[in-house]
Amino acid sequence: MKQREVGIVMTSDVVSVRPATPFKDIAGLLGKHRVSGVPVVDDDEKVIGVISATDLLFRQAEQAWNVPARRMSLNRAAYRKAAKARARTAGELMSAPAVTVQAYESVVGAARTMLEHGVERLPVLDEESRLVGIVTRRDLLRVFLRPDDEIRAEVIDEVFVKTFWAPSDAVGVTVSGGVVTLEGRLERADQVPVAGWMTGRIDGVVGVVNRLTSRFDDSLAEAKRPEGAR
Repeated sequence: MKQREVGIVMTSDVVSVRPATPFKDIAGLLGKHRVSGVPVVDDDEKVIGVISATDLLFRQAEQAWNVPARRMSLNRAAYRKAAKARARTAGELMSAPAVTVQAYESVVGAARTMLEHGVERLPVLDEESRLVGIVTRRDLLRVFLRPDDEIRAEVIDEVFVKTFWAPSDAVGVTVSGGVVTLEGRLERADQVPVAGWMTGRIDGVVGVVNRLTSRFDDSLAEAKRPEGAR
């Protein structure tokens, strides 16, 4: 199965900072490049942390964090926020370790990583763990902009021709708004759910309506097989 890799949809022109980059310079980069976050890299271009616009906003609350009575009641998470409010460099401001993704990983895997960690962007690394790009939620959603006819062609080729060795016109495949409808008859009953599952894994597919049937019910044949027969 072909799935789009992160390297295809990522932005390769990445804005990054060093641990010693001053607070004001970071804020200036975010505004200049109209981005909501930047990775922090070392001298070897390896990602050691990330900074979001939210991290910078803690500076505005600095006076509140400096009230002694307020600090007495802070929990661990609040103390981390207070530390960010006093940060002067990227190294002090960043969140670490950074949540990253490899360029060869699938778009689906990257989306799952974003949801699991509650982040909106992921630094993309090459095989040597060096920064080569950045991928955002908007980038990952681009796969759902694929034309219906392009999705249909890939379903026919990847699922039915290459996997089940069926002629390209063996089954009916229609796509509307990313929803794929499968109609027709396959050879074996166990192929029907597999075809639906594989179709759903193709990039850009929003849903699958599986109306496939089979010529041969292999479950019945298995039930009739004599005990001990192989």
